Amino acid sequence: MKKKILILAALWLGQGAFAQKTFTIDASKKGAEIAPTMWGIFFEDINLGADGGIYAELVKNRSFEFFKPWMGWERKHKTFIEGQMQIKNRPDKPSNPRYLSIQLNNEKKGELGLVNEGFRGMGLKKGLTYDFSILYRVKKGNAQVHVELLNDKKEVVGQVSSRSLSGSEWQKLEMNLVSAETVLKGKMAIWFSGEGELDVDMISLFPTDTWKGRKGGMRADMVQMLADMKPGFIRFPGGCIVEGFDLDNRYQWKKTIGPLEERQLIMNRWNIEFAHRPTPDYFQTFGLGFFEYFQLAEDIGAEPLPILNCGMACQFNSGELVALEDLDPYVQDALDLIEFANGDANSTWGKERVKMGHPEPFNLKFIGVGNENWGPQYIERLEIFKKAIKEKYPEIQIVASSGTSTEGDRFELLDKELRKMNIDIIDEHAYKSPSWLYENTSRYDSYDRKGPQIFVGEWASHTKNKGGDINVNNWLAALSESAFMTGLERNADIVRLTSYAPLFAHEDGWQWTPDLIWVDNLNIYGTPSYYVQKQFSTNRGTHLLQFDQKISGQDSLYASTVWDEQTKEIIIKVTNAGSSAVQHEVNILGAKKIGEKAKLSRMFTDDLEAMNSVKEAEKVAPVASEVAVDTKRKKLILSLPARSFSVYRISVK
Repeated sequence: MKKKILILAALWLGQGAFAQKTFTIDASKKGAEIAPTMWGIFFEDINLGADGGIYAELVKNRSFEFFKPWMGWERKHKTFIEGQMQIKNRPDKPSNPRYLSIQLNNEKKGELGLVNEGFRGMGLKKGLTYDFSILYRVKKGNAQVHVELLNDKKEVVGQVSSRSLSGSEWQKLEMNLVSAETVLKGKMAIWFSGEGELDVDMISLFPTDTWKGRKGGMRADMVQMLADMKPGFIRFPGGCIVEGFDLDNRYQWKKTIGPLEERQLIMNRWNIEFAHRPTPDYFQTFGLGFFEYFQLAEDIGAEPLPILNCGMACQFNSGELVALEDLDPYVQDALDLIEFANGDANSTWGKERVKMGHPEPFNLKFIGVGNENWGPQYIERLEIFKKAIKEKYPEIQIVASSGTSTEGDRFELLDKELRKMNIDIIDEHAYKSPSWLYENTSRYDSYDRKGPQIFVGEWASHTKNKGGDINVNNWLAALSESAFMTGLERNADIVRLTSYAPLFAHEDGWQWTPDLIWVDNLNIYGTPSYYVQKQFSTNRGTHLLQFDQKISGQDSLYASTVWDEQTKEIIIKVTNAGSSAVQHEVNILGAKKIGEKAKLSRMFTDDLEAMNSVKEAEKVAPVASEVAVDTKRKKLILSLPARSFSVYRISVK
C-alpha cells in the first residue's frame, strides 16, 4: 500500500516537477497595514450594466425619451385611426418633455394598446408579484388600463385591470400582477379602454424581489454577487461615461437625483462606440443615480468612490475641452457632491440627501477628478480642482488619472506631474495580456513609498477565444490575474485600492469583453476572474507578512502572505502557473502554537480555455478543503497542482 501511495505521488508531481524548496514566514514580524479599501469593485453602465441590468426596471424607454420615441414599443390597433396615439412635448418639463396622448373611441380591452419588449426581453418568474405603475391624466371622458404579462409565445401569463380613471392633473396609478410562468424573454402589453382623451407617461414594471425589497430598486442577485465579495470600495458611475462622447453627453450627478420623473435621460455613450456591437437602444434613465450608488455602497459595506468630469470629454472621441475660465461649474459640482454626501440637513445639498430619505451622512472620503484623461490640459484643470477641494475639504482624498495605460509618454508625463503636485492617489489602468501580468508582478516593488498611493482602478487580463475575435473570461486570464494580484498584495503599503473592470455584462447586450460577472434576464454567474477577485477580497488580512524570499515568477510560482488580526491567521496565496505540480515546505516562525489543520480554498483545471456559463456556473470555482499541519515542527506542505491558485489559512497562537 505504501509503495502504491509513493507511485501515485510521483505521478501526481509529474516528471517535470521542481525540487522541493523551503520558505519561511515569521508571524511576529508584521508589516504595513493593509487598507480596508484594498480590494474593491468598479461599476460602469456598459454591457447593459444599469438599465437592463442591476437597475431592475423591466420597461425599456418608459417615458418615450429615447432619440426614437417609439423604440421598444409596438403599437396595437384593431382599427387604425391616424393620430390616435401621439407623442407630445411639454416645454414646462425639460427633464422629461415627452408623454403619450391617446384618443379613446369606445375601445374595449384588446383593441388599442402597446407592447413593450423590455431589455432583450423581460425575465419573468413563476409566482412572483410585479409592481406596475403609470403616470396619467384624463383630459376628458373615462378610461381603464389593462396590463398583461406575455410569454415568448405571446400567451398571457399574468394580468390586472384598473378602476375607471379620472382626474385632469397628473397622478400615479399602481397595480400588482403575478406571473404564472417563468419566462426568459417575455413582454408586457398595456391595453386602453373607454371613451375620451388620456395622457400617460413613466410606464414602469418592477419585480418585487429587489435588493432589500426596495420598490423600484435593484436586481437582488446582481447586488448579492457584489456583497459576497466584501468589497472595500465601489467606484462609480464608471469610466468613459463620466467623460461622455462630448461634454453634453457627460455624466452630471445633479441630474440623477430627486424624483424619477425629473431625472433627465441621456444617450449612453456605448450606444455609438463600437461598430461591431451596435446598441441603438442604449440610454441612461438614471433610475440608478448618485443617491442609489451611495446607498448601494452603504448596503454592501464599501466606501463610495465617485468619479466626476474634469471639464474634458473623451479624448478618443470629441476631445472637447472647457476653457479654464469656464471651469467653475465643474469644480462647484465636485464641492456640492461632497456636501450632498457629507453635509448636514441645514446645508443646501445635504438637505437634498435628507429629502431622499437618508438623514445620516454617507461619510465620503474619496473623490475622483477625471477618468483616463491625459496631457498638460488635464494637469492644469486638476490643479484647479485640487486647490478648491483641499481648501474646503482637506480630509477628502483626490484620485487622479494617469491616462489609459501604464507606460509610454502620456503615462510618464502624468506620473511625474501628479507626484510633483503631491496628489493623494494615482489611478493606473492596465488592460493587458496574461504574459504582461506575469512579467509585472514586481511592478510596484520599486515605487516611491513616500509618494502618492496607487489605485489600480481598471485592469483585466485580455486573452482571445479560439477564433481570436473577442477577449474571453477563461482560466488562462484568471490564473494570470491571480499571479498579478499577489504582486499587488505584496505592495499593499503603496497599492491601496484595486478593481477589475468592467464589472457586469448582459449575454445579449454586451459591448466589451472580458467582464467579471455575466447575466441574462433571469440568471447570473461569476467568471473564473470573479472567483479569483473574491478569493483575494474575502481573504484580505490586516497586515503584510513576507516570505524570507520573494516568490514572483521563479519556477512559475507567485505568492503573497498576510496576517489577519481579527482571526489570528496567516493567509498564504500562491499561484502555480506552470504545467507541472510542485510541492514546497513553509516554516512558520514567531508562533507559540499553530492549528492542526489549515483551511484550503483552491481553483485549478488543466484546461486553460475553460470558462463558466449559465449552464456551468461554477465549472471553474474554488473548492474548499483542509490539509494537515505539522504542529511540532510548525511546518505546512504546499502541494500545488499545475495551473492552480490556492489560498491557505493557518491559525496561530
